[in-house]
Amino acid sequence: VQLQASGGGLVQPGGSLRLSCAASGSDFSLNTMSWYRQAPGNQRELVARITSDGSTGYSASVEGRFTISRDNAGNTAYLQMNSLKSEDTAVYYCNAAITRRFSNIDLWTQGTLVTVSS
Repeated sequence: VQLQASGGGLVQPGGSLRLSCAASGSDFSLNTMSWYRQAPGNQRELVARITSDGSTGYSASVEGRFTISRDNAGNTAYLQMNSLKSEDTAVYYCNAAITRRFSNIDLWTQGTLVTVSS
């Protein structure tokens, strides 16, 4: 099973970006999917999480601006980021809890850089 993130880039303050996280492979099920970020000099922090039944949670710093969603048929999670601020600049990582053949697997993507700057 592979997990791949995409969608980062440069955006002006107040702008929007959408990140995607797609899982591929065979014979697996996706459980909770999460987005984390790590800014220079900071620890990696949880941004948003969505369970397999669609329940969501957000960090206080992005609540009301970011929306996490998922397409179970496409094995993809999205992070819609609106009203972006300079402090949202970070490398973003997707994490997925996967069950495959009765084993639980924790997968991470490579980071995708989001830069918010004028």
